[in-house]
Amino acid sequence: MHGQGPTARVHSGDAPFHDFRRQTLEYAGPRSVDEVPQGLTRVAIGWFGPSDPAPAVHGDLWAAAQLAVEEANRTGGWNGLPFELLPRWSADVWGSGVSQVARLVYEDGAWAILGSVDGASTHLAEQIVAKARLSLVSPVSTDESVNLAGVPWMFSVAPADHQWAPALAASLIGAVGDESFVLVTTTDHDSRLATAALLDALDGFDRGPSLRLDLRPGATALDERLARLALHRHAALLLVAGPEDGARLLLALRAAGYEGPIFGSPRLARRLCLEAAGEAADGLRLPLLGRPAADSEDGRRFATLFQLRTNSDPDWAAVHT
Repeated sequence: MHGQGPTARVHSGDAPFHDFRRQTLEYAGPRSVDEVPQGLTRVAIGWFGPSDPAPAVHGDLWAAAQLAVEEANRTGGWNGLPFELLPRWSADVWGSGVSQVARLVYEDGAWAILGSVDGASTHLAEQIVAKARLSLVSPVSTDESVNLAGVPWMFSVAPADHQWAPALAASLIGAVGDESFVLVTTTDHDSRLATAALLDALDGFDRGPSLRLDLRPGATALDERLARLALHRHAALLLVAGPEDGARLLLALRAAGYEGPIFGSPRLARRLCLEAAGEAADGLRLPLLGRPAADSEDGRRFATLFQLRTNSDPDWAAVHT
């Protein structure tokens, strides 16, 4: 049977069929509570992420979230009731991680969820809150697609990939001019999306990398593969990776003799990456995803408390959390 109904929409040309970024979403969840519910003793906020303070890549976020709750309680909490941060996590994020988020909602009685620590696990949490109609605040994910699912109670704090990528691309092209550059990237979820945003931004300059190397997360024995790239022939290198992979790659690149400028994605600005890479990170050029903590009175107070708690200064991800 052929033909179209009277309400059918015809799509033609290069324009997208529907752009969620141009749609104003309406909140359809629970309304505000004017009075304290009877029997309520605390306001629970779920934390979907590791609660071990030792690993800096996630431990910094946990410490920052704790400090935020402590500060809120110091100023009276909610109607005199304290906030409580309830952590749940699973190393198998796409396996038992789903049940951990569901428990925060349906067993722990969380009023909102903070998390997660990357784009992939934030997507998982979004699947639960889409049905539970519970606010989810993502402090560090730069995955634009998290906010394209039509869930109006999903909020991202960090700028998305399509917002910082043009600035990094412009800086790179301004530095290399007509000379060639190399792209080295890992294949984890967040790096793949960041790479796609960067390539799209570079396309606006009618440019692209002369060479590209894609590596699995946690890849080792990098020397031989990097040597084959003959990096000294290129004016710059664009590196897209997570904090741990980024540190290994920076060390390997410098060990391979590459002395040129390196432009990197925002996750290379995490404390763990910069400390682990040491001198190999000298001269690294990165987009800044927010004001430093020292730029405001509240920020300086947070930085002081964070330094006392962790013996380190907060990076952009800790500030956002």
